[in-house]
Amino acid sequence: MLSDSSKQSIQAAYRQLLSARSLTPRYGQRLMIAEIAKTLGTAGPHQSKPPVIVVEAGTGTGKTLAYTLSVLPIARELGLKVVIATATVALQEQVTQKDLPEILEASDLDFTVALAKGRGRYLCLSQLDRLLSGGDSLQAMMDLYGDDVSAAGDGDKALYEKMLNAVSAGTWDGDRDSWPSLVAEENWRPLTVDNAQCMGPKCSQFRHCCFYKARESIASADCIVSNHDLVLADLALGGGVILPEPEDCLYVFDEAHHLPLKSNNHFSSMTRVRSTIAWLEKTEKLSKGLHKDGFLEAKPQAQLSKQCATLRSELEFAWSVLEQIAEQVDSGDSYEERIQYAFELGVVPDSVREAAQNLSAHFSRVTVALQTIVDDLKDALEEGADPDRKTQAEQWFGVTGSALQRAEASQSLWANFAMADMPGKAPNARWLSYNPSDAFPDITLSTSPVLAADALTERLWERCAGAVLTSATLSALGEFSMLKMRAGLPEHSQFLRILSPFKFAEVASLTVPKMNCLPSDVQAHTEFIARSIPEIVDPLAGSLMLFSSRRQMLDVMDQLPREWLERILCQDDYQKSQLIAYHRQRIDEGEGSLIFGLASFAEGVDLPGIYCTHVLIAKIPFAVPNEPIEMTLAKWVEQQGMNPFMTLAVPDAAFKLVQATGRLLRNENDSGKITIFDERLSTQRYGRTIIDSLPPYSLELLKA
Repeated sequence: MLSDSSKQSIQAAYRQLLSARSLTPRYGQRLMIAEIAKTLGTAGPHQSKPPVIVVEAGTGTGKTLAYTLSVLPIARELGLKVVIATATVALQEQVTQKDLPEILEASDLDFTVALAKGRGRYLCLSQLDRLLSGGDSLQAMMDLYGDDVSAAGDGDKALYEKMLNAVSAGTWDGDRDSWPSLVAEENWRPLTVDNAQCMGPKCSQFRHCCFYKARESIASADCIVSNHDLVLADLALGGGVILPEPEDCLYVFDEAHHLPLKSNNHFSSMTRVRSTIAWLEKTEKLSKGLHKDGFLEAKPQAQLSKQCATLRSELEFAWSVLEQIAEQVDSGDSYEERIQYAFELGVVPDSVREAAQNLSAHFSRVTVALQTIVDDLKDALEEGADPDRKTQAEQWFGVTGSALQRAEASQSLWANFAMADMPGKAPNARWLSYNPSDAFPDITLSTSPVLAADALTERLWERCAGAVLTSATLSALGEFSMLKMRAGLPEHSQFLRILSPFKFAEVASLTVPKMNCLPSDVQAHTEFIARSIPEIVDPLAGSLMLFSSRRQMLDVMDQLPREWLERILCQDDYQKSQLIAYHRQRIDEGEGSLIFGLASFAEGVDLPGIYCTHVLIAKIPFAVPNEPIEMTLAKWVEQQGMNPFMTLAVPDAAFKLVQATGRLLRNENDSGKITIFDERLSTQRYGRTIIDSLPPYSLELLKA
């Protein structure tokens, strides 16, 4: 039960903030604060079931303010940390640098905030030193793992010198996002290490490490602003490795609709067969180099080489089995000329399963051998060790740690392919991808849970002190059942829908034009869109056109008049942030601009006011029918006696359409129109169901 002191603290903070900003209280915001506080007020060591509340807060609710004011005072009283997890690093920085400081200042709340990013966002000083000095270490890595290690060219070295000077002078903290200009991925990747390559406190640069310096503030902070990927990475490692223990945290997942998919990604595995064969040859060379430098005795080195040779032979056999399967697959009219085959319900043939069992066992032995070497290298890095040997150990640690990580990933994939899924549980999706036209054709094997439920239940919902999930869109067709299924939310979870304060019917219209063709008639559908754009789009306004297919997007561009092509900014031509900046610049200069984008532009794109007054959508955004994870899930749902189209496809499409149409109204003063080129919305029963799930726009259906 919410204590009186927490209640008073929350009320006082809210009154203070409203007064400081000269604001009037919003009903939806007050309701969100009250319900979160009531739910999390039951948190504590006495609670066997950690409280979880899901809040769908429509655009304009002010959800950041609501969850901040309600969660922080409760966490302080209970002696807990608050972990706010956003969907992206950009949103993470917005919360840290803008939203929270403004809220805390206006409310007079006294809480400390720390930013937590993954290791890959920070410069590794040891890597920088190696890249600038060259030497045996870098050369060894290049010789062994040339496809995974980048060397610094002349231009890169100039950049790296600037970075070294900036770090040394204290004018830069080593955070990629705070460097004054955009750092290209090919220049940044060589500067970072992952968990497997990092020597931690045993690194000679540890006292000056940019990553660990950034981590120092986390231990004492009341509130840690992270991102979904970092939280999930921590949970995958067992929790409490990167962030505080889940039991000590109240979590807030902003943009929480991303959580199931991101979770699936974190607990998925993949391997490339041919490239792994080549990698094993390099691992044999690695073992010889370690033996030469005295880090691996003759007998273990010979055993490791033998295991690598055995694995190469086993992989060659697996290749022949998998290639036979791939060659029997009808690629159809695939735009990418790529063969993709999902094993039905994730069940692989006996020939593949047997090969996987052998490969899993052999990779397990290689993993054990490499782990022993890594442990020995760590011993050589101990303070007081021989300096020359310590230097050599540092040179070998990164590449050996990387080898261990790759061996573990391969073992995980093959172990998954070798096992049978638990009866009654949702299966794992298992599939292969193959492009025989590549210069070096390879078969990629992948596996992923189809539902995040089990992983999140075990690692998060049963362990955390409490959790808030919020977003502008969490329900589908007016219900939370899809989110409950995909995220495995506990039965005792609380659910709340807060409608947007926007007057949708007064400021926005939704039109479904009469087309006399369906999206399945791709040519006619594409031609209609291309003809319609010059007729219905204001050439001097800001507009956004969303496609479900890259091919259709490019085909529409090919069919547009030349003068219209000059107004279009295509997703394929620019980075997202750059494209949006160009779009805003054009509008500011009084020119028209029309963005052509795919699914990534259907959410997280903020173009308020004149920057977007017309959103056009090519069709209902149904999932690609041959996508392996969704295909496996659909088959399993059907096996359970349910209709996968109505259970999965329609709610998912409705959810995506709510997000896509949501690009139009970003604040209470916005207005405009939406056009959806899909008559199924008005002719099919499920289409009307989808329409009914959208905000109450003024509707114009089947109008010429």
